[in-house]
Amino acid sequence: MKKGNKIISIFVLAGMILSAASALAGEIRIGITMRMVSENGQKYGQMVMDEIDLINQAGGINGNQIKATLMNDECKSDKGVANANKLIFQNKIHLLIGSTCSSVSLPIVDVTAKAEVPQIIPHSTNGKITQKGSAWVFRVPVSGRYYAGVNAKYVGENIGMKIAYICAADAASQNDCDAMQKQMRMQHGAEPVYVAQVQEKEVDFRTHMQKIKSAGVDGIMVAALAETMARALVQSYEAGIGPDVRRIGSSSASNAPVPKIAGDAVKGVFYAAAYSDADTRPVARLFNEMVRKRYGIHAPDHDFSQAYDLIRIVEIALNNAKVSLTSSSLKADRAAIRDAIAGIRNYQGLASGPISFCSDPSPVCRDGNKTPVLIAYTKGGEQYETEILARVTMPIDFGL
Repeated sequence: MKKGNKIISIFVLAGMILSAASALAGEIRIGITMRMVSENGQKYGQMVMDEIDLINQAGGINGNQIKATLMNDECKSDKGVANANKLIFQNKIHLLIGSTCSSVSLPIVDVTAKAEVPQIIPHSTNGKITQKGSAWVFRVPVSGRYYAGVNAKYVGENIGMKIAYICAADAASQNDCDAMQKQMRMQHGAEPVYVAQVQEKEVDFRTHMQKIKSAGVDGIMVAALAETMARALVQSYEAGIGPDVRRIGSSSASNAPVPKIAGDAVKGVFYAAAYSDADTRPVARLFNEMVRKRYGIHAPDHDFSQAYDLIRIVEIALNNAKVSLTSSSLKADRAAIRDAIAGIRNYQGLASGPISFCSDPSPVCRDGNKTPVLIAYTKGGEQYETEILARVTMPIDFGL
């Protein structure tokens, strides 16, 4: 009798082990770290999770469910690195999505490269991210090197050469500021009239604006995160700088807090981004309507569109990846997912041009979106409006 019970126990234990292995085998683990300190930031993360949930409801990836873990890095590099390490080494993720801020994505690239985990970036534009040469990183948003080229061409041809710069300390803004000055020199031989280096959350720009007013500039570039940019735009008018001096925004000018906080001061501000709610394509109109209904957003900015395109690209890559999804296959599965992302060619989504990757660990292969859109605000406030000035597909090696 005891022998029989022992045999039964062995079979029960074996069944439990097989059951656990089966559960693990059907699970694709994705870790997400993003900046979710604003209303829009929280909704970017929620949209990513919602879209993953819809994939699971539709049957998952080749019958396997996605287990997603979303973490908030608050645009702080130390928190982002801690999140990445936790997701990689404790959660044993197959793929990392993140981050929003370039200052967070940059150090995470070193973490994912060392751990050999594929990383796909939804929002960060700093050119240094892909210039690190990691074989494990991919970027969905337009790189800042493309934005600078389009902005400088438009400024030189339509505004003038006397440009002042307000440059915040975060990595994306610094990159945008430096790249714009470089392109103005290369394309037009124009040196900056005034450059102010400010903190990420600067609140008082009045001294800088008075100096800029005295310099008699043609334009002011404000490169900063959304709330900081909005304050600078308002204070530029308070300093008496009229609308004849054009305001140029970095890519974060596309974020909804800018027109909401700046109000009338945002009218006429133009910037290069990856998407505009003024896009009239059917796919864009459907997306705009979905975001309005689901998240109560009047006009989705390009961080919504880029997060959505990222999930569609991830879905395609995961369906194409040859993975086993066992505890012993984790290293091989991560490599297979990386190779599947590298195999994405001419993805057509919300971005104005195709998104393509390839296997070489260089910017020309890993900066997937090469089509910035030049956009201007025609109305500020809660019900802000924009117009598209131009779409330009850049050469893959531009700015390198």
